[in-house]
Amino acid sequence: MSEITAEQVAHLANLARIALTEDEIAHLTTELGQIMQAVEKVGEVATPDVAPTSHPIPMQNVFRADVVGDDDVLTAEQAVAGAPEADGSRFVVSAILGEEQ
Repeated sequence: MSEITAEQVAHLANLARIALTEDEIAHLTTELGQIMQAVEKVGEVATPDVAPTSHPIPMQNVFRADVVGDDDVLTAEQAVAGAPEADGSRFVVSAILGEEQ
């Protein structure tokens, strides 16, 4: 793969409508070159017999069944019993979006 040039970086910045100084272009040229080298190294080891993965170990969801039980279910009154303010079966909280109460 060819090396990233300052002209390419300047062109990409222009396409993205990003104003860069000459120092920033020089810095990004070096950084993008290093990134491209790293991508090339990954490409060298990515062979057809190696499956692409997003995680190094297999993962699965570990959700439990959503089953209502009699032992661990709170009533609305029990849920709000320890609240600083409650209105029947509802929590009372301060408004946070502009209107004062």
